[in-house]
Amino acid sequence: MLNEELTKEIYFPYEKVRNIQSDMISDVHNAIKSKKHLIIHAPTGIGKTAAVLAPALSFAMKNNLTIFFLTSRQTQHKIVIDTLRQIKQKFNIGFECADIIGKKWMCLQNGVEDLAAGSFHEYCKALRDESNCEFYLNTIKQNMQPTLEAKQAIEELKIIGPCHVQEFIEQGKKKRMCPYELATLAAGNAKVIIADYYYIFNQAIRQSFLLKIKKELENIILIVDEAHNLPARIRELLTHKLSSIVIDNAKKEAKRYGNEETIENLEIVENALFELGKDIDAEDVVSKNDFVDLINKSKDYNEIAAELLFIGEEIREAQKKSFVLGVAKFLEAWLGSDIGFGRILSKVVDKKLRINLSYRCLDPSIAAKEIIDKSYSAILMSGTLTPTSMYNDILGFNNAVEKEYKSPFPKKNRLNLIVPKTTTKFVERNHKQFNEIAKICADITNLTNGNSAIFFPSYDLMLSINEHFQKQSNKPIFMEKQKMAKIEKEKLLAAFKSYKEKGAVLLGISTGSFGEGIDMPGVLKSVIIAGLPLNKPDVEARLLIEYYDDKFGKGFEYGYVLPAITKCLQNAGRCIRSETDKGAIIFLDERYAWRNYYQCFPEDWEIEVSLDYLEELRRFFGK
Repeated sequence: MLNEELTKEIYFPYEKVRNIQSDMISDVHNAIKSKKHLIIHAPTGIGKTAAVLAPALSFAMKNNLTIFFLTSRQTQHKIVIDTLRQIKQKFNIGFECADIIGKKWMCLQNGVEDLAAGSFHEYCKALRDESNCEFYLNTIKQNMQPTLEAKQAIEELKIIGPCHVQEFIEQGKKKRMCPYELATLAAGNAKVIIADYYYIFNQAIRQSFLLKIKKELENIILIVDEAHNLPARIRELLTHKLSSIVIDNAKKEAKRYGNEETIENLEIVENALFELGKDIDAEDVVSKNDFVDLINKSKDYNEIAAELLFIGEEIREAQKKSFVLGVAKFLEAWLGSDIGFGRILSKVVDKKLRINLSYRCLDPSIAAKEIIDKSYSAILMSGTLTPTSMYNDILGFNNAVEKEYKSPFPKKNRLNLIVPKTTTKFVERNHKQFNEIAKICADITNLTNGNSAIFFPSYDLMLSINEHFQKQSNKPIFMEKQKMAKIEKEKLLAAFKSYKEKGAVLLGISTGSFGEGIDMPGVLKSVIIAGLPLNKPDVEARLLIEYYDDKFGKGFEYGYVLPAITKCLQNAGRCIRSETDKGAIIFLDERYAWRNYYQCFPEDWEIEVSLDYLEELRRFFGK
């Protein structure tokens, strides 16, 4: 609990500190003060943004430190900025802040949104090196110092700040300046920098960014929000991929530029790729030397990589992006270590055979451990960061402090129920099973006064079950589609919310657009997680299980079970978003009642297992 001295010391922006929030503030303060790291499971409703910023900012300002608040959601960026504005207003203190998203999404050049991230950064560098970007030239002088106009623009932003990233973009448009460079200039003097994970966990971006803003990890308080996403994000950052389609595009690209030798080099790589996949049915593990040796039979591997790199950079300078350069980068990455990585080849037959080769990261601690060890204090938090011990292990912490807080919402307002009547196990998928799942879902959603959401492990399962569900549902159905544009998602959600009183049903995917990160307080009265969203039991899953088994003796839990439960808890969290919300959360699959899955749920959820789900729901809803 907060003592009187600490209450005066921290910059808490609101009038009243909630009980559980008080514990969290005290724990964060003690961890930072002791230069320790903290892993926090903090359910929705605690007010964790304010609880972590209030003690962190007061300590950072007194000890000349900088806070990096990392989050993958732009909606969270706004919450952080709003919290900081309230702190500034309440305590009348001056501090600078920078809100930064991906450089590409802050760029004012036409057409850059169509570029891949790597291609954009190469294109941006070329424009700057050749003095062909008006926005950059108006912001940064040749000696790398800000222009007078840029200094004035930053001063204007400072007066109205803390500013959301959109305000940096608007200032850039108005002044014909680079919004990213403006935000970076602000970051140099900032006490709080809000950014995506990769600004710290991507080594190349981190080194470049910290050098530019003249800050060091040792003086940074690291706050990672929605940290349950961090292991997968780091693994993806460190993964490299090559496909026969990319090589084919690279050959066409080289042909356009008349580079016959480049085409020959690419054909050697392509032939090696197809030769490597000749004896593989669908997917399998391959070795580093298998691929390298096949290329070496025709020409020296390193020579090909160097030549493709040189030509690829020339092509990129001419047309913004280059497939040739992408192949060269993969060949470089392929020579990396085997420790913590898996090498997987897969084959897909559409109209023609497609081969994919990946150098896939299995161990996020390869990137995370060094960063955590060097930072002044690292605080990871999420509403689904259980068990905290798993994140302590897989991210490479050295005895971090672990804290799990209970939900602040009244228990009488939620019903957590496992209905073990059906399953989405692959071997038991059939029309009879789909119809039974649909019937139970319809029973529940028809009984619910208001809106419901149903989350499925995959699109195919959702479509198969919906064939039966739509015949039994008494309510309008809204369905998530694959690859929905942002505006499509917003329109669908707005239409769904408009049925708040009458009631409608939203069908979504556990790992899709609506399974995490959307807030609908007062909108959802029931959520059904239909099936268990386990990762596809492919070669990568097998390698992950084997790796964590060797390292921790917990391969099945860390590599397979717990990630699925985390997805379920995220889906369930869409229901109860405020202390006045009342809703039922149904886990519909017999496996949820199995001990190895049941024990993964947080203790304070007090989940019931019942076959008489309608009676339980009537009692809960007072019918």
